[in-house]
Amino acid sequence: MSDAIYIEITATRGSTPRDAGTAMKVTANDTAGTIGGGALEHQAILTAREMLGQGRKAQTLTVPLGPNLGQCCGGAVTLNFTDGQRQTDPIAVPPKLRITDHAPLDLWLWGAGHVGRAVVRNSPKGAFNITWIDTDFDRFPADISPDITVLPAADMPRIAKHAPLSAHHLIFTYSHDIDLALCAALLDRTAASIGLIGSDTKWARFRKRLRAAGRDPAPIICPIGDKSLGKTPDAIANGCLSRLLDQAKTKEFL
Repeated sequence: MSDAIYIEITATRGSTPRDAGTAMKVTANDTAGTIGGGALEHQAILTAREMLGQGRKAQTLTVPLGPNLGQCCGGAVTLNFTDGQRQTDPIAVPPKLRITDHAPLDLWLWGAGHVGRAVVRNSPKGAFNITWIDTDFDRFPADISPDITVLPAADMPRIAKHAPLSAHHLIFTYSHDIDLALCAALLDRTAASIGLIGSDTKWARFRKRLRAAGRDPAPIICPIGDKSLGKTPDAIANGCLSRLLDQAKTKEFL
């Protein structure tokens, strides 16, 4: 019986979080790499572990990134599940981000998935006061620095309404519905900056919904990161952190 299933994106259509050729490894108790997409990846991991339990070696699924997954990217991905090894994304060695001579910025991270972990991993020591929020303790890694405030909250948008006005926010939860509710709560609260992970399609739909609810989405930056760096979690994290550090010099924020 196999002890791991490899999931590879073999085809994409429309807007998708990762490109064809991206792969991840799933065992009974762990994962390596990421195919992105929050709910997409969660469902793919469940499928892979079901295959492990049943002794199945391969299958292919085409998954629309729509309401059934709680996502609104509008595209679709074809996933190949196999016990044959694939190359997964390595965890990149964090580059030396430049630290400016400013007081630490208050940074609230919404979501403890791959991108949230990459932001924490790549944050220069002393540059940020990080508050890290997700729905449950189980969603966080076991080895978190004592310098980081971990805040499990079943209702994250409710917590957002009490965030400091000086805080910068990066939103990358596992649910588009939670992402949207956080955007609305932070626009009502105001913030130093608000960044949202997502595709152009997701952001177009979010803008429409926020405007329909009487909110101006202009303060939100989406997609976050720097497209020229790529779509990996570390690339997204470094794009976000570099922007914040650069803008701290001039006190101009997102």
